[in-house]
Amino acid sequence: MELEPGSFRDRTGRIFYSGESVFRGLTDRALPEWQALRSTRFFPRLVQEGKIVPTEQTEQVESELPGDWAAVLRHERIPFISYPYEWCFGMLKQAALLQLELIETALFEDFSLKDATPYNVQWRGCRPVFIDVLSFYRLRPGEPWIGYRQFCELFLNPLLLEAYKGVPFQPWLRGSLEGIPPRDLLALLGARDLLRRGVLTHVWLHARSQVGYDEAAQSRDVKRELAAAGFRKELIRANVQGLARLIRGLSLPERKSAWAGYGEDPGYAGADREEKERFVREAVAHQRWGLAWDLGANTGVYSRIAAEGSDYVVALEGDPRAVERLFAEGTSKVLPLVCNLADPSPGRGWRGRERKDLPDRGLPDLVLCLALIHHLVIGANLRLSEVLDWLAGLGRFLVIEFVAREDPRVQGLLRHRDDPYEDYELPVFEAELAARFEIVQRQELPSGRRILYFAVSRGRGRGRGR
Repeated sequence: MELEPGSFRDRTGRIFYSGESVFRGLTDRALPEWQALRSTRFFPRLVQEGKIVPTEQTEQVESELPGDWAAVLRHERIPFISYPYEWCFGMLKQAALLQLELIETALFEDFSLKDATPYNVQWRGCRPVFIDVLSFYRLRPGEPWIGYRQFCELFLNPLLLEAYKGVPFQPWLRGSLEGIPPRDLLALLGARDLLRRGVLTHVWLHARSQVGYDEAAQSRDVKRELAAAGFRKELIRANVQGLARLIRGLSLPERKSAWAGYGEDPGYAGADREEKERFVREAVAHQRWGLAWDLGANTGVYSRIAAEGSDYVVALEGDPRAVERLFAEGTSKVLPLVCNLADPSPGRGWRGRERKDLPDRGLPDLVLCLALIHHLVIGANLRLSEVLDWLAGLGRFLVIEFVAREDPRVQGLLRHRDDPYEDYELPVFEAELAARFEIVQRQELPSGRRILYFAVSRGRGRGRGR
């Protein structure tokens, strides 16, 4: 059994992994809440609809689980864990709407959610699923929605920031796992923004009241006082419904994207594209793959090809607008994530282990690295040898494309730079690649400016991981 280090914040249960199985130990305090939850009408219905992760109580591994637990749950495993600072706008929006739907549905049977964090939402392809069943609890009469502040800071405020100011939320959420406090968002908004939907109520008033609340909470039990005043669940439902209407109405501002149309670039020769797709399809057909990564996926043309022969594909792309396009297609086996591959998500949170870096969440069997190397070596000024070292440490099999210096894309990168990139030459690339991989197939595209390779790591990669 392997403990999930990121589950420590829940004092009523912990997550463990064993092979492909996911288990959750429950304390004596959590067991009655779970028993009450599974006896509701809404819980099995939402599981069947795919909105809550399938969960069952099991006695098979109780003796194997470290610690003293009152019961053990088994969860269906999510193919790949992701975090909200890797999501596009549409993904955070859909996750927020799922969270609100769960609360509103649970209220009909006097249940609610004790927190409101997007880290409790994961993805099956482009469909969100709620994974923390211990967040459900029986709502006591008169009790307020205790997750409202967290919902605003981690869902609403990031969405408002991008929808109203055009500022991507990903760097903010990566920099602070607690989200964007209303007073910080308010500092970025102008006077005219106060007239926009939701700002006055959920940002300005929230920021004003939060100062007094924080001070009062140190000397008074504010939650108990609200309950004593008769905070009816109808007020919670009205707030939840209002937030859902607000979020459904949010959209991205118009902005040009550097890469969202790259796959349709007329400068990319049609013959090259056809031959490239054929080569990738043949490589994908080499065997059945478990997990595949498409590095620099753009709008997912090759991610979808990889999905034809893989159980699951993670499409990593640095342009949020390109990821938005792929997400909008709703592909069931492709998880699109916003990721700058020259600065990928590191370990975050307590001791750097609460939120894991990419490789620690699941290493791929197959890696696609198409038309990317020149962006990393020239655009991001990385050493070719180090980029190939990194690729050799990921999946065992690699499909990689080298774009020659004569190509207009490479010429564009070199135009405003002194040219110290002696390592970005075809003979150097092939020698460095051959030192780390056995080249199974090599194919020059018709233009003569691009070469594809299907290769297997001599070190056999790092293998599958979690």
